[in-house]
Amino acid sequence: MGQTIVEKIAKSHLMEGPARRLRAGDVVSLRPRHVLTHDNTAAVMTKFAAIGARGVADQSQPVFVLDHDIQNESEENLAKYDAIAAFALEQGIHFYPAGTGIGHQIMMSHGYVTPGALAVASDSHANMYGALGALGTPVVRTDAAAIWATGEFWWQIPRTVQVVLRGRLRPGVTGKDLIITLCGLYNRGEVLNAALEFSGDGVASLGMAERMTIANMTTEWGALVGWFPVDAVTTGYLRERAELLGARGGFDRFSEQEMADWESDPPAPDRDAVYAGRIELDLESVVPHVSGPDTVQVMHPVSELEREVVRVHKAYILSCVNSRLEDLDAAAGVLEGRAVAEGVELYVAAASAEIQASAEASGTWGTLLAAGARPLPAGCGPCIGLGTGLLESGEVGISATNRNFKGRMGSRDAKAYLASPEVVAESAVAGYIRGPVRLDGRGPEYRFSRLDEAPDSEETVQILDGFPERVRGRLVLAPQDNLNTDGIYGKDWTYREGMSQTEMAEVVMRNYDPEFASRIEAGDILVGGFNFGTGSSREQAATALQAAGIPLVIAGSFSQTYLRNAFNNGLLCIECPALVDRLREVHRSEIGAGARTLIPGSEIQVDFSRGLLVWNGESFRFPALGSVPQGLVVAGGIERQIRSRLGLGERN
Repeated sequence: MGQTIVEKIAKSHLMEGPARRLRAGDVVSLRPRHVLTHDNTAAVMTKFAAIGARGVADQSQPVFVLDHDIQNESEENLAKYDAIAAFALEQGIHFYPAGTGIGHQIMMSHGYVTPGALAVASDSHANMYGALGALGTPVVRTDAAAIWATGEFWWQIPRTVQVVLRGRLRPGVTGKDLIITLCGLYNRGEVLNAALEFSGDGVASLGMAERMTIANMTTEWGALVGWFPVDAVTTGYLRERAELLGARGGFDRFSEQEMADWESDPPAPDRDAVYAGRIELDLESVVPHVSGPDTVQVMHPVSELEREVVRVHKAYILSCVNSRLEDLDAAAGVLEGRAVAEGVELYVAAASAEIQASAEASGTWGTLLAAGARPLPAGCGPCIGLGTGLLESGEVGISATNRNFKGRMGSRDAKAYLASPEVVAESAVAGYIRGPVRLDGRGPEYRFSRLDEAPDSEETVQILDGFPERVRGRLVLAPQDNLNTDGIYGKDWTYREGMSQTEMAEVVMRNYDPEFASRIEAGDILVGGFNFGTGSSREQAATALQAAGIPLVIAGSFSQTYLRNAFNNGLLCIECPALVDRLREVHRSEIGAGARTLIPGSEIQVDFSRGLLVWNGESFRFPALGSVPQGLVVAGGIERQIRSRLGLGERN
């Protein structure tokens, strides 16, 4: 049985995990080639200091790029930037100051991301690295600090969904239209927390800028990885970058031999790899689309919105998804000889200072400014709701960015749409949402196949000293899907420092069910629905359940951020979708009547050595937890584990 590309790349970076073939669900310890942090480097530095490590384990791994809040010249922010620069100098870390560009663009264009490598970032758009055939995935800040201290982090291997592209996009249709279409068409959890492997003859027709756009927004689609095969487009880009950077000085991030290897024997999945699902799409059927407002899961053909005459007040061509030279050139082609409509503000920012310089040299930048575009420095800015040009109450924005969540780009009373740079530029000129070309149609048909994954095989794992071989407890069922972290631990307490364990236990799940805390008992086993713990990254959503005496959370699936925070704090979590489906079937009437929390009086028994749980006489399998997750639980969380590994002892 073959392996997916994610399983193969993970195996090549494996530090600890099963000796057998890796498969979806395995929790492993990996050593990434690089880890990117941006303005949040300051927060990672705080976590790193709390660990007590004396220095970074491998100074070649971290990359610092200041890009988010670079328009903020307050004394506080400049002091933070100075502290990051000083730490980088002290530790010998690669550092790029504010104004250099957006971190993901620097990672791609400066040789930090290479085919078959593992590169991570404490930012959700690390998926973009898959455009170069790398395994790119996000980590939380605690993970980044762990990588600084030990060179490693833990990761659960996701299931893989194949995305088969056929044909080629028609003139006037872009990679942004394609990913908007995918996000809107497959929005029922088909790719949630999955790795995506793009394949098919249509891949060859997509340029590197389009691949970067698509891989970047697999994040918004719900995936953890968006991987493109390595071909002539990939190696051509890498050769071009190596030659350009080499001409400016020594370039040694990859060698000519590595280039030759990627061309002759590129990293690829096995022919008999096992997939969880397959999406098939005819590129010729894609038409220009717009996402929104306020969600990427709703899409509209541009021609449809054009007839509705949706007025816009602000337009944006910027961010790590669509501000490369190709994007700026495309927008300039629409704007040349024209002017931004009265009452509309158009903001542009290049993905890097290098890209802006190239646009200036070619005349593209001048065309944008002549049309009335307002330039911003190379960075994130309005995409993350920082700096100049934010949406105000009652305004409508159309943006070539990757997210349009309510309130992200300004006021929660504004509306935000996403589109390609060409559609954004045309809309800025028209004063309402409009495309530069007329291509009618609804777009591709839904073609998703759920495939038979490899059957669960009975596996016995060794239990570490201090880890429970078996756990049993009363069932507590919270059946809602997408139960978010605010429901588990509300915002009213998230930023209240000094909450005691007792106080946290009293308010746990209050926003979901006000009676939850009063009904549960220490030792209860909580069973949730699918995508448990979605939403913000607050750690208290895990530690509050620990405070309430919950030793184990079972769910159909977890938000990966929640899962990371849980194990990083020593809270046991296992995924068992079959159990969740069975419990919903048995308790269908109560759930249908609106029950938030069910405590039927039955017991769950869990055998961790065999990956087996029993409820009401029925048995259900789950991926057995190996030494990596066991070790986190035994240590009481990742911070204690690292301190022990480094011989630092407990903090006073």
